Amino acid sequence: MSLDAASLDRALRAALGKPFSIGLAPVGIERWIEPDGRRDAELALRAEIFARDGRDAFDALPGSEAAQAEVAERLGDHLSRYFPTLSLTPARAGEPPLLAISRNVQEDLLVLTREPAGWTLVAGSLCFPSTWRLREKIGRPMDIIHAAVPGFPGRFADLVGRIFDNLQPDALVERHNLSIYDDGELRHDGVRKGVVKFPADTAVADLAHVRVERQTLLRLPKTGAVLFTVRVRALKVAELTESPRGRELMGAVTRHLAQMTEPQWAYKSLAPARQRVMDAFEALDREARS
Repeated sequence: MSLDAASLDRALRAALGKPFSIGLAPVGIERWIEPDGRRDAELALRAEIFARDGRDAFDALPGSEAAQAEVAERLGDHLSRYFPTLSLTPARAGEPPLLAISRNVQEDLLVLTREPAGWTLVAGSLCFPSTWRLREKIGRPMDIIHAAVPGFPGRFADLVGRIFDNLQPDALVERHNLSIYDDGELRHDGVRKGVVKFPADTAVADLAHVRVERQTLLRLPKTGAVLFTVRVRALKVAELTESPRGRELMGAVTRHLAQMTEPQWAYKSLAPARQRVMDAFEALDREARS
């Protein structure tokens, strides 16, 4: 994947943040959706995934129709206003509104509503997950969905719940995070969860990709639902030294990894390769700065 300026900027923002932190920041609504030169290819891939993977790519609970419709209306209006030259795919007969609009954006779309058990995932278009499956999370509240995330249960979960409760309608916020993967695939649906990345007979630098998620949260004024968008970019580490921004990113990622705790490395399925990954990134950083 080409290391364009926007991808590098998003990756650098993620790398500069503390690992596993919330790091929400306000952002103008004009930057809600970010179509780019990969749009046609990623939308074609999205269509293949919808056709192939069923409920692991799209699912929705009964009762979520109004929230889905509001998402579709808002995103449709947004695309028409800010990107009027984009070709949009019309909804198919009988197709759920969230599925229909998600055929037009590179972001995954997850809808949450406030239920007695807490903020609950009630509908999702999920083609490019980072090692999880929609069918395992649909209908569950956030504290259950994130139970395995180091540090999330307890105070952190309560804080996230309050953040969702206090989101103001139409006040867009964003956050970024990053992971290290051994390939540049956009879809990681959980099949490899727990599998050791970077086997011993391969060089980390030959396989490593910086996987960046740009996430946004928007409270919808009519239904009160929250739309959580996730845009994934995968940057090949071997290409990062080709530009000054890439070299800056290499150093930021290396420092970011050094801050991660053992449970965080384990959650990322990187614990067995921790030392090799750190050694490789430190060597690449030194090379970039030389």
